[in-house]
Amino acid sequence: MTTHRPRISADSAPAPRYAIYWAPPKDSVLAQLGSAWLGRCADPEAAADELPPRPAIAGYTADQLQALTAEPRRYALHATLKPPFALSQGRHVDELREDLARFAARQPTFTMPRLRLAPVGRRFLALIPSASCPPLDALAAACVTGFDSYRRPATATELSRRRAAGLDEIEDAHLRRWGYPYVLDRFRFHVTLSGPLDQAALVRLQSALAILFAPAAAAPNPITDIALFVEPAPAEPFMLAARFPLAGGNPNPDSPTHR
Repeated sequence: MTTHRPRISADSAPAPRYAIYWAPPKDSVLAQLGSAWLGRCADPEAAADELPPRPAIAGYTADQLQALTAEPRRYALHATLKPPFALSQGRHVDELREDLARFAARQPTFTMPRLRLAPVGRRFLALIPSASCPPLDALAAACVTGFDSYRRPATATELSRRRAAGLDEIEDAHLRRWGYPYVLDRFRFHVTLSGPLDQAALVRLQSALAILFAPAAAAPNPITDIALFVEPAPAEPFMLAARFPLAGGNPNPDSPTHR
């Protein structure tokens, strides 16, 4: 297990938030392209000057690209398994790390379908699996439910903010029970590449990013670990805190992997 411990003051307020993510290995095609596009790598051991330059997109200035990637840049390149949460009273991050290590050791590795670029929620662009992947859905569900005792219950303000986006009955029930509406049967694995876009900008940028991320879309995506990320304080960038290898083995090694 590779562990990085961000410097967080014990008496700082408010408390940090944590999240369980999938993040591609930093030497993968996806990680290299994604970090260049977002202009950031979440690994605290990665030097800023090691990042490749952001690719140019015809019709966009550098400042415009900086602005439209601001939101996903703060979270870094990832896909959410358990959304960000503050620790519930009496729980400690060291406990969370230990439980994550034990949990990951029981989970099988697998290969998810190849990724494709698509609009998500008609608002932003993301890489999503090109086909369904039950092992991926099961892993996310297990992260949401298995670590919920670590999650501080959502405040009334947080609930109101989520509901302002418009939720159906199932999503609202998930929000009340799990602190986030888009989990379990509403979970959709996605690697976010842009902030909110109007329709014209979405269509325009989609063509350019489809070309830019074509090498990542063509590459296989083995799921071999999960990651703990930390937001040290509100609005600060999320950082990689630790990776936990999946060590449960393939439950059916003779079955074909998803492509």
